[in-house]
Amino acid sequence: MGLGLIVLSASLYVIQIRLFHSARDTFFYLFQDLAFVPIQVLLVTVIVDQVLRIREKTAMLNKLNMVIGTFFSEVGNRLLRSLAGFDHQDEQVRQNMIVTRDWTDQRFSQAAQEASRLDIRLDHARSDLNELKAFLASKRDFMLRLLENQNLLEHETFTDLLWAVFHLTEELEARKDLSHLFRADGEHLAGDMTRAYAILIVEWLAYLKHLKNEYPYLFSLALRTNPFDPSASPAVK
Repeated sequence: MGLGLIVLSASLYVIQIRLFHSARDTFFYLFQDLAFVPIQVLLVTVIVDQVLRIREKTAMLNKLNMVIGTFFSEVGNRLLRSLAGFDHQDEQVRQNMIVTRDWTDQRFSQAAQEASRLDIRLDHARSDLNELKAFLASKRDFMLRLLENQNLLEHETFTDLLWAVFHLTEELEARKDLSHLFRADGEHLAGDMTRAYAILIVEWLAYLKHLKNEYPYLFSLALRTNPFDPSASPAVK
């Protein structure tokens, strides 16, 4: 095909020279067109292609947020409440997580930064590990189905969250008796819970930010069921 197009172009140039008897003008415009080719390549293959890729990625991430929303409905919100019960400083975390309708994108980013700077240390003995184990075990199949979505690879932080939750689930299920743990073993589980909890908080804030900008009615429900707000109620008051 390429060779055929080159032959066709050369033939048209020959016809032009024969008809107008001006090889100079033909070659002048030929080189003028060739001089523009690099700029055309820059515009089409670099700038336009990059813009299209960004738009495609944005559209895909918006679709992934539907998956993320399903995760928080099925697992995330309850897991946040459960892990918060193991936190000695849960009140300090709660103060930064009472999201309101007035929050801006900047406020969400600030809350995420503050959450990442908190020295979160969960205590395995502060709440019921067996209850946490049973809950995560009941959601294993659901989370496995989430991992089957290849597009999740484009959302690295959420993938990290899933792996952290999966690892915590496996650690809990590997132990038959969670009532009497060695001190080192308890601290190890606390570290796994802390890792999942820290990532979960940041992802939850990012998800709420997306809802506020794209789906205000879902954002309203998320505010009324805020897992960090003890007075939260789905009922509209």
